[in-house]
Amino acid sequence: MKTVLTSAVSALALASAAQAADEVTLQLKWVTQAQFAGFYVAQDQGYYEEEGLDVTIKPGGPDIAPAQVIAGGGADVVLDWMPSALASREKGLPLVNIAQPYKSSGMMLTCWKDTGITSPDDLPGKTIGVWFFGNEYPFLSWMSKLGIPTDGSEGGVTVLKQGFNVDPLLQRQADCISTMTYNEYWQVIDAGVSPDELVTFKYEDMGVATLEDGMYVLEQNLTDPDFEDRMVRFVRASMKGWKWAEENPDEAAMIVLDNDETGAQTEKHQKRMMSEVAKLTAGSNGALDPADYERTVATLLGGGSDPVITREPEGAWTHQISDKALN
Repeated sequence: MKTVLTSAVSALALASAAQAADEVTLQLKWVTQAQFAGFYVAQDQGYYEEEGLDVTIKPGGPDIAPAQVIAGGGADVVLDWMPSALASREKGLPLVNIAQPYKSSGMMLTCWKDTGITSPDDLPGKTIGVWFFGNEYPFLSWMSKLGIPTDGSEGGVTVLKQGFNVDPLLQRQADCISTMTYNEYWQVIDAGVSPDELVTFKYEDMGVATLEDGMYVLEQNLTDPDFEDRMVRFVRASMKGWKWAEENPDEAAMIVLDNDETGAQTEKHQKRMMSEVAKLTAGSNGALDPADYERTVATLLGGGSDPVITREPEGAWTHQISDKALN
């Protein structure tokens, strides 16, 4: 009888704890993959539970724009690239960066070497695959900085709206395509292309790198003490997950695979991706570095006649959450 009573009390306690957990919905920028490993690790290792949170992680996809999701009330916090977030803010959606797990950019342009491209000076006259849905802004800023038109006119480049795959390069529809160091570049290699056949331009090396995969919320929600408290706990647990993932990349990749309901990912690709992603999150404790923010803004404002943003943003980031979560 005592055993039964003890079990009943334990079950009631667990039910009460679960009931008391505060809900948080996170919208990812893309599908379930090691790009977002820290969040899946935080969930798998119980870090969210330790903080009294019940976190729902919503995968993204080609037709899902995080800014639209949060604007429609579909998430409490979203992952987005800063160019997209700042562009959304200028258009009236008050997104605020509350944490920045990624310190470096993984974006690059991957080109066929046999097209004669050896430097950005060789890009005019070429066809370039570019991602849209907010991912086009870094590329457009880079071209504007170089004074290269993107309308297909003489002396400019022809922009091919690239799907989220590498087919345009493999099928020779484009001379260059957008890739990430941790994903699409390796898809090209896995397709049988030798690295010696390619030329790559990392945005970091070109001096036009912009921040990627930051955590964003709506500005008005930050005035709510309950929301602030949830975000403090969410950021603290998430960054704990990210640091665990950096130290245990193979195990983190397997956790991601366990959460991939589509079954589309492979162990080889996710382990390689996690290894590359760890290089980008290294050096960040989760708090946005103001210097990185200012560099991003300068890149976006330096867009010549067609800049991504037209004025210096105000209130686009805060340490309100990260100071309490990480110190």
